Amino acid sequence: MSGAPTIWALIPIKASGQGKSRLADKLSEPERDALVDAMLHHVVNAAGKATKLARTILVGPSRHGLDADIPLIGDRGYGLNDALENALGEIACAKERPDRLIVIAADLPCVTSLDLDLLAEAPAKAVAIAPDRHGTGTNALSLPLPEAAGFRFYYGTDSAAHHREEAERLGLNVETILSAGLEKDIDEPSDLVDAGQVYTIER
Repeated sequence: MSGAPTIWALIPIKASGQGKSRLADKLSEPERDALVDAMLHHVVNAAGKATKLARTILVGPSRHGLDADIPLIGDRGYGLNDALENALGEIACAKERPDRLIVIAADLPCVTSLDLDLLAEAPAKAVAIAPDRHGTGTNALSLPLPEAAGFRFYYGTDSAAHHREEAERLGLNVETILSAGLEKDIDEPSDLVDAGQVYTIER
């Protein structure tokens, strides 16, 4: 009898000073950096508490103060999609690769460990997509390995639709995961009401 599948989380991060530029009218650069760090730490903590996740890996230029025992895959500087494809390729080729990889955005202040366990429970050989509150962006992906080792990322405009098409290109079924914790990212000033879960904006 085979054991339970091994599932890892992959969290992409940006360099300090490069995150949340659309909040510049509401928050100063130090405030934006503090918010980014608070959300990242929250997502990493949620991943650490998820019962079905065996490991969390970061991809980006730095750890943002996170523990050195969390693996970090470097960013080659060609954008988010390239960084994720490079990290996926490295993980999929690892000797002890996981059976599933969950790619989770770092700006989800309401996400919980239960949300991440829900992504981990996607059916075998199926890609699970967690869209943003608008239904067009992608806040998390759950990728089966090795079936999705060649998955191409399309973060940007209408990424949820593009990621669905990519799963279909690989011959994989697609599941949509809807939850308040996964859909609430912080991109626009109107989203800041949800940021209060992890960061206090003093005015």
